[in-house]
Amino acid sequence: MGSSILLIGDMINDLAHRDGPSVYLEEIARRNTIANNAKAISKARAAGVPVGFIRVGFSPNYCEVSPNSPIFTGAKKAGRFKLGEWGTEVHPDLKPEPGDFDIIKHRVSPFYGTRMEPLLRAQGIDHIYITGISSSGVVLSTAKEGHDRDFIITIIEDCCCAGSEEDHQAVLKICERFADIVTVASVTFGG
Repeated sequence: MGSSILLIGDMINDLAHRDGPSVYLEEIARRNTIANNAKAISKARAAGVPVGFIRVGFSPNYCEVSPNSPIFTGAKKAGRFKLGEWGTEVHPDLKPEPGDFDIIKHRVSPFYGTRMEPLLRAQGIDHIYITGISSSGVVLSTAKEGHDRDFIITIIEDCCCAGSEEDHQAVLKICERFADIVTVASVTFGG
């Protein structure tokens, strides 16, 4: 048996902070997304489970952005997701600690072109607990790709949100075929 990790997806200021430009702020507040993530992080740390932060981000010249990506060309035009700036820092209520994994991604999926999978394999991790903004972005892609790469996937659903509750529930309906769906109150982290 391997071990587990809690991955916090795209809980960066541009997407999660009330002073940022996020379109998710209403759902974040309604669903208590930040506070729930803080609880999940605390539970994982208490169980000795490592925590990783997945952050979307680009170089100042956006050289990683494909002109074929509507979502990321929009971010480029708006000047969002620049690495090294406030917008790509983890939300201050979820502050990373020394030793936490920091995964920088340039696509929706944290598996695509990143060091994430080699890090997880090197640590003997076979179970991913995922949270994030948005349910239809980083959470869905991590769940689907993680499943296809033979990881056990658990989505902590009240630590996620989408643009609407309907979108969030639709993603969960899709994901229930290849992931366990739990809440922060019910999650028990395996070691």
